[in-house]
Amino acid sequence: MLLGEADSAAAGAAGLAAKGSKKFVLLVADNPNAGAMEKRVANSLSIYGAALAVTLRYSAGDGGAKAIDEMGSLVDAPDAVIVASGNGSPAPILAALKSKGIPGKTISVVGTNRWLEHPMDPLFEGAFIATLDPSETGPIADRFRTTYNYPADVNVAYAYDMVALTAGIASAVGPDGFSKKVLENPNGFRGSTGLFRFRADGSSQRSMPFYRIEKGALKLVAKSTSGF
Repeated sequence: MLLGEADSAAAGAAGLAAKGSKKFVLLVADNPNAGAMEKRVANSLSIYGAALAVTLRYSAGDGGAKAIDEMGSLVDAPDAVIVASGNGSPAPILAALKSKGIPGKTISVVGTNRWLEHPMDPLFEGAFIATLDPSETGPIADRFRTTYNYPADVNVAYAYDMVALTAGIASAVGPDGFSKKVLENPNGFRGSTGLFRFRADGSSQRSMPFYRIEKGALKLVAKSTSGF
């Protein structure tokens, strides 16, 4: 149920592709999930007629400097650079990008939900991110506050959606509903965290708001974007 970095990166890239960006570079922290990240992003871009020009894995050891130099020699004038930083802070590689004038008038930067696990850095300014709205918990917010005397956050919404999904399938289909076919329904499910669906690899795909970081805060660009 949790929003994964691959889905955030794919949806963020799609958000710009839908606005006309065509050529993308993916900078992904070197980890076992890098290959899956590349496939998810490439697939989302293909839906909008855009493409990954190159994917470069970077090492936290050099702050991504080597990958940035390689990018300059491999790709001429990309429309956007996607930075999937994994567990680490994106600040070092953003500093390396800034030294090359990125983001700029013609090149945008797309981040992921994992950036938001770190303090908002001035280097984040101007980047685009697709992520869940932590204050939007739909119809459950008032009832939750009344019952428990504190506001619902995104974790409450995840829990609500898990229970509601399980109860909904049991009510509509019965015990036989808990099958691969039903759970991987391509139309997905709608809950308090928005529209989501499950992939065969066990991950989820989501529609979510699309933001731009301005003055250290998330500013809404579009109410919904998705990488599928």
